[in-house]
Amino acid sequence: MTRTLSPKLVAYVGLAAVGLVAALALRLQELVVVAAPFALLPAVSLLLARSPRIETDVELERERALEGEELEARVALTAETGAARLEVLLDLPRGIGVTDGNDPASISIGHDDRRDLRLRLCCERWGGYRVGRVFLRAHDRFGFVAWEWEVDRRSPLKVYPREEFIRDLLRPLETQVFSGHHVSRQRGEGIEFADLRLFVPGDHVRHVNWRATARRGDLWVNEQHAERNADVLLFMDTFSEASREGRSTLDLALRAAASLIARYLQQKDRVGFVTFGGMLNWMLPATGTIQLYRLVDSLIDTQIVLNYAWRDIDVLPRRTLPPKAMVIALTPLLDDRAAGALLDLRARGFDLVVVEISPQPFMPAPSGEVSSVARRVWDLRREALRVRFQEAGVPIAVWNDERALAEGLEEVTTFRRRGRVVVA
Repeated sequence: MTRTLSPKLVAYVGLAAVGLVAALALRLQELVVVAAPFALLPAVSLLLARSPRIETDVELERERALEGEELEARVALTAETGAARLEVLLDLPRGIGVTDGNDPASISIGHDDRRDLRLRLCCERWGGYRVGRVFLRAHDRFGFVAWEWEVDRRSPLKVYPREEFIRDLLRPLETQVFSGHHVSRQRGEGIEFADLRLFVPGDHVRHVNWRATARRGDLWVNEQHAERNADVLLFMDTFSEASREGRSTLDLALRAAASLIARYLQQKDRVGFVTFGGMLNWMLPATGTIQLYRLVDSLIDTQIVLNYAWRDIDVLPRRTLPPKAMVIALTPLLDDRAAGALLDLRARGFDLVVVEISPQPFMPAPSGEVSSVARRVWDLRREALRVRFQEAGVPIAVWNDERALAEGLEEVTTFRRRGRVVVA
């Protein structure tokens, strides 16, 4: 705790000194009477001033919230020795705002008194935060002495990206051996009809197609496509980003990743993720609610780290990329290293889908003829890169904040329905 003297005290002492000097110089006793209160009041204030002893605690309504949601924060103040005026400031990180309440607030708290300050906080941006550092300043009754101190009662607050509406998820080309919601190419127990074949010993009677049997004179049974789960890997490009006015392509990528993770885990798929950029981070595919929280908690720690080293896909552990996994890449396609790694994945036979987070909305309009030509050349290079992916049999969808994610995913479904799959 730091004790300071206010400018008001200096002014009072200065007035008293001027009055006394004037009284001595002019030999007027009346000036001593006028100057005496200016000297007496600070002296009495300093003698009676007592350091405040205030216990401070901070409580958040909950530790997890979605982007755009509101929650309540309570600052509890318990005074053993009060203060005539107490200023309280709850230090809020960037991305957390106040929608209701005063911050800072000025109150009066007496001895053995308790006060609660309540603030309504708005989670403006996703991320991991620590909220609870409080700055306090107490003043004595006359405002001559001030005490300043800081209390650290920070607790974690995790703000998750808001989810995008997704009507239909992408279907993987290959499925795994465990039961799930995807119709497999392999035949087995399921509900989707595949073909008819002659009855062989060991077939279940419930599979007999009695209409075909009556028409052909032999026992025929139905074959179904098995329903299996899939391995889905979210590939996050963190080499670079485009940003403007507090928004960036990374925000959109994380929002899409969180939405896809939640939906795929709901249908019993195994989901993992890789952040491929200046820093490498990965989580092996798994399923269940615990995996959902693990993935999203790891996603909100994602950041862009500048790195000039060339990286290829070999830097990732082999277990990170399970066989027959569907890889959904979320990338702005601004760095050649990310594009090269994705094409390498396709060459190794992975089922790859690229969702391009368009940087166009974050770029200023070109000014002048030279800038317009440069922008046109840049656009042509990006179009050529998209053609390279399509020639490799990789569906690519362009998505920005002005359209729904479901529209971008529908482009991938259309490509797979009409396009020819290239075998690497």
